[in-house]
Formats: sequence, C-alpha cells, structure tokens
Amino acid sequence: MKVSVIIPAYNERENIKELLRHIDRFHKQNSSDWEFIIVDDGSTDGTYELLKDLHKDYSYVKIVKHRRNFGLTEALLSGFEHSSGDALVFFPADLQFRLEDVKRMADKLSEGYDLVAGKKKGKYEKKFVSSIYNTLSRKIFKVPVSDMNSIKIMKREIFELIPHRKGWHRYIVPIANEYGYKMTEIEVTLYPRVGGKSKFKGPWRIIVGTMDLLAVKFQLSFTKSPMLFFGTMSLISAILGTLFFLIAFVLRLMGHGFRPLLYATILFLIWALILLSMGSLGEMIAGLRDKPKTYSKHKIEEFIDKKRGV
Repeated sequence: MKVSVIIPAYNERENIKELLRHIDRFHKQNSSDWEFIIVDDGSTDGTYELLKDLHKDYSYVKIVKHRRNFGLTEALLSGFEHSSGDALVFFPADLQFRLEDVKRMADKLSEGYDLVAGKKKGKYEKKFVSSIYNTLSRKIFKVPVSDMNSIKIMKREIFELIPHRKGWHRYIVPIANEYGYKMTEIEVTLYPRVGGKSKFKGPWRIIVGTMDLLAVKFQLSFTKSPMLFFGTMSLISAILGTLFFLIAFVLRLMGHGFRPLLYATILFLIWALILLSMGSLGEMIAGLRDKPKTYSKHKIEEFIDKKRGV
C-alpha cells in the first residue's frame, strides 16, 4: 500500500530543518512505498525559501507552494492533487506527532480498516476545547472514535467524499462513518512543538466548531430527505397557527376581540406554507442530485469474484 504523507506548512520556518531530518531518518529506515508532500500555504517567514535551499538534499520530497495563505483545507487539497498514494496522512509540520506512530497506524489500516485515527496521549494545550468538540461529535454523530482532531490515516476514496468547504476537513471521521467506512483508533504520542506558535488558539474555535458540527449534521441528515425537516417544522407551525385561531375564535364568540392572536395565526400559517414549499423544493433538488450510482471497474470485479465464490 502506497502512503502519501501530506504536510501543510504555514510560517513553519523554525520547524522545517528538523521536519526534513525526521522525514529522512524515517525514509532511510523504512523501505515501504511512501511519498512526502510539503505544501507551503503562502508563508511570509521564509518557509518556502528554506525548503528550496534544502531540497537538493531531500529531492524525493515534493514541494507545493501557494501564492498566498488559503487555509488548511486548500493546503490539504493541493497536497491531495499532487499525491498518488492509496492511503493519505495529514501530518503536522510542527512535529507534534512522529512518523513511527503513523507507520503503526498504516499497519492497522492494512488489517481491513478504512480509517485509523490517533488517540493523543501526552500534554495537550488545547485539551479543554478539544474535549468539548469531541464530546459534541460523539453525541451528535455516534462515531466509534474518541479523538477526532488528532492525526489520522485513511483510504484515498474517503477524502474524495468530503465536501471541500473551508474547515470541513475536521469532519472527515463523522462523514466517513455516515458512509459506512470501517474505522478504529490507536494511541499516539503527542510531543511539544519543536518551534513556532500554534495557529489554532482561542475560545472562538468552540463557537465556530459547534456551528460547523451542526452544519455537517444538517447536511448528512436532512439533505437526503429535506421534507423530514421542513415538513416537520411546517406541521408544528400549522398546529400553532390553528391553536391561536381557535383561541381567537372562542374569545370572539365570548365578545372579547384580541387582534394580536389574529396576527399570530396569520404569521404561523404563512410560515407553515413557506416551510412546506421549501421542503418540496428541497425534495426536487435532492431528486436531481441523486443520480443512479455506477460502480468502478474494481468494484465490479470484486462483486464478480464474490459471486464466483473467490
């Protein structure tokens, strides 16, 4: 199995020399078919210039450069486009993980899993934020992985399924789980940064992460059957509108007119019609999107072999 190690780097000049040494030691000690791709995401501290200077000693390492900083998702996509491995690893340039642990994860992947996540052990500066994110993820998505923002290795086809929107690389595990891929996790050691500062700090990440989690859940749950969501909300709104109408009608019979109840009736009934229309439109879009599925050649051959009893 060929493994592509994709390494996004943004202002990581302090770590580049040690990173390349670490890659080289691993490369010399292991004869397996691995490739290494470093993506400079528009660094302004001379990261790319240093990579160019050192590349003559590490010519087997691919280097990709962005003209400006596009973010981690785009860096991973650029690395993916220049990769050819059967499995992908997203490896941090700050060396908080080690390739020896990645190799153990790759060995575990070859046991029949589609994705293997690393469960961090060691001192973690963002433990509080990470614990909130992981708890919410497990509650919402019911995934069999406890640490979803750690290093992971996956089959190439999984990354092809991920919506390539900014930040959605963080939800590879729940999306892969939704598609039925087999996954597990093993413990990996978390090391202190070699140099530089973390790019992912601040309590605002909790808010952004929570909103993204809800967006992913909506995409996975309701886009398949939009009427399930919009129809339910429409029914609730219609019931409330009818209830306000009955109250207003009874009060009118008793000689007590109360105009705000009439306004509430009109509001909820109109909102019910709007939601119903949105659900119907969503169902039409979903129907156009869900084209008949085709099988790739290797999938057909696998099916034929199973039918033959191979």
